[in-house]
Amino acid sequence: MDTIRKADYYYVTAPDKPGEGARIFGALRDAGVNLLAVHAFPSARKSQIDVVPVDAAAFLMAAKRAGLKLSKPKTVFLIEGDDRVGAIATTLSRLGAAGINVTAVSAVRTGSGRYGGLLWVKPKDVRKAAETLGA
Repeated sequence: MDTIRKADYYYVTAPDKPGEGARIFGALRDAGVNLLAVHAFPSARKSQIDVVPVDAAAFLMAAKRAGLKLSKPKTVFLIEGDDRVGAIATTLSRLGAAGINVTAVSAVRTGSGRYGGLLWVKPKDVRKAAETLGA
């Protein structure tokens, strides 16, 4: 059985150069900020770093002290479950059957027979996706 929940995430855009990730995550670490998930990728000659904090207030305070310019909060779905063949396909099938287009998905086996994932839908589809997934 998978556990799926909605979570707020924020993104920061950083120069695409060596050491930027270390600077950003070092500042968060030094402030004691714990993260549930991170997803980073190139975007328009820079890097977009999506961050899902455990404690949004602590994260926002640490980001401000580090001089990070953050997006407004956005929604991502966090998925955790027992690893099995077709695990993510089941979730995607449920959304597809409900007429919800998935913007992006990322999943990884975490060891000990478990997997986790991040799933994004358009803001207009968040409520319907949450209902469909029981999140």
